[in-house]
Amino acid sequence: MADNNIDSLFSRLGRFPDVEAANLQAWDATDRLLLDTAGDLLAAGILQPGSRLAVVGDRYGALTLGALALDTAGWAGPVRVHQDLITGEHALRQNAGKLGVSGGFEQLPLDAGLLSGAGVVLLQLPKSLAELEEIADAIARHAAPDVVLLAGGRVKHMSLGMNAALERHFSEVQPQRARQKSRILLARGPRPATGAPPFPVTEVNTELGLTVCARGAVFAGTGLDIGTRFLLEFLPQMPPARHAIDLGCGTGILAAVYARANPGSRVTATDQSAAAVDSARATVEANGLAAQVTVLQDDAMASLPAASADLILLNPPFHVGAAVHAGAGLKLIAAAARVLAPGGELWTVFNSHLQYRPALQRLVGPTREVGRNPKFTVTASIRKTSGV
Repeated sequence: MADNNIDSLFSRLGRFPDVEAANLQAWDATDRLLLDTAGDLLAAGILQPGSRLAVVGDRYGALTLGALALDTAGWAGPVRVHQDLITGEHALRQNAGKLGVSGGFEQLPLDAGLLSGAGVVLLQLPKSLAELEEIADAIARHAAPDVVLLAGGRVKHMSLGMNAALERHFSEVQPQRARQKSRILLARGPRPATGAPPFPVTEVNTELGLTVCARGAVFAGTGLDIGTRFLLEFLPQMPPARHAIDLGCGTGILAAVYARANPGSRVTATDQSAAAVDSARATVEANGLAAQVTVLQDDAMASLPAASADLILLNPPFHVGAAVHAGAGLKLIAAAARVLAPGGELWTVFNSHLQYRPALQRLVGPTREVGRNPKFTVTASIRKTSGV
């Protein structure tokens, strides 16, 4: 694939419906290195034309659409792709439309349907070792015996723990030469899988008296992150709601604890992450709350009607990918303003240095500080009775 072709492809990619900003782009040097390495290995005969290709962790479609442009490969069947975030799934389809690509790929969960018979896997290395462990196990368990895994990442985010995680599932792991601050780990020889898949992990949180389930990609695993712990201190002050929402639910701890304390409330737990939704659903079921709590994968509650909730609980992220950026939190605050009924309340916990309070005041309505500790602030915002 000629350099100018991939440059042209990348230049047309967008992040929508994810946060877009001048300092955020829809591809990085790792995407480019993965595609270039795949092309070089095809030319050298190390990767076989006609192999089944799976892509894991494609953020906005650069890998999938770039792989389809490797026209000498002749991939067997459609490129199969797994993206944990629903925004990534939407962005891939949006970018395919921009490029006039009407087919050639399938979006699938991280399971046998994605990986069965795969001879080549392109992977954007995840941030957490637990997520990499789950991905590596799935590839070794389901892919072809001669599969070649190309796992790429930014050097500053890579660790020897990643090599070790791959070595537990592959007999050969070869670090490749770095380029533009990115590096690829080439893994071959999947080790036979023994026993059941290691995820989701289940653990009883004795502090909460709650069984928590977590897939590898979920922030904090089965643990209770310190922001959520601080927000839960104010649970007795939160109003009972006909419909409450845990926005960005992760493993579903907030939704489960609120539902248990308010048995008359209907609760929705929602997250953009498929791994989070799977985890929250398992947590809800493990605690006997499935009849009360609905779990939904969604982008900032886009599928929920306006003015349909009385209470929203939010522990917003402060990163967009690897970049510290308030855009994701602001998007969720604006979404909460839309979904809250007039007089409904948004309870938010956030790192105090982010200073979300002016945005809460402007987008939602009157906002008071409920609590503060050395790291976090908890606020309660009342939805204005007129337009935002």
